[in-house]
Amino acid sequence: MVDVQRSLDEAIERSRQAVAGVIRGDARPIHALYAETEDVTLGNPFGPFVRGRRAVVDTTTAAAARYRDGELLEFEPVARHVAGDLACVVEVERFRAKLGGADELTPLSLRVTSLYRLDGDAWRLVHRHADPITTARGAESLLPD
Repeated sequence: MVDVQRSLDEAIERSRQAVAGVIRGDARPIHALYAETEDVTLGNPFGPFVRGRRAVVDTTTAAAARYRDGELLEFEPVARHVAGDLACVVEVERFRAKLGGADELTPLSLRVTSLYRLDGDAWRLVHRHADPITTARGAESLLPD
């Protein structure tokens, strides 16, 4: 029998360590978290949503290439919902990293929603959405540039 809570905690910790890889420029750890199915999706701060294993791998690889020398600061839990074989985890990720060609570490915060699906005895990532909106904004922020 699978200890659902413990295995979900382990999946969340693996995800956090994978984020550490991404902000150091290495997307391979996060690739290993995703389910090997074509229904996986990703919304990252650098572009639109993508669907499918290959698109997720390509997109996370491109995102990781924008970061280097990253340091995790904290993960702020917001909510966790588990229903059957699906779990939704909402948190704020805080880290510092060098972006693009910058020489200085930039502090960054992302609001993140991750959806996991139980696959046998392990939770696999099937959706991740991360964006930099962590403070209140007015309606004008929705207007196109």
